[in-house]
Amino acid sequence: MTIAADRELGRQEFAIEDISTGLHASGFGQVGDGRSFSFHVERQVLIVEVYRPRLSGPVPQAEDVVAGTSRKLTGIDLNDERSVAAAVRDAVAAAQPVSRSNR
Repeated sequence: MTIAADRELGRQEFAIEDISTGLHASGFGQVGDGRSFSFHVERQVLIVEVYRPRLSGPVPQAEDVVAGTSRKLTGIDLNDERSVAAAVRDAVAAAQPVSRSNR
């Protein structure tokens, strides 16, 4: 597990604050525009959720999810932190808005 130091992010920046690798890789971080995100591996799929800025509590709720994406694990080395981080960075960038009616 790696934990990033607190710092201010520029608008186009991305930081993973916590990352665990392996079969059950997971973690969370911040996007420079004030949103946070989390990721985890479930059934051979990387799932990423991006949350609205300025959450009211420490644990995001379903209504806090503003974008999301998932992708197969093909090409990701789950035991390599850099590989997982790169896949998460790409997934956060590709996340699509979540429709409120789909929940």
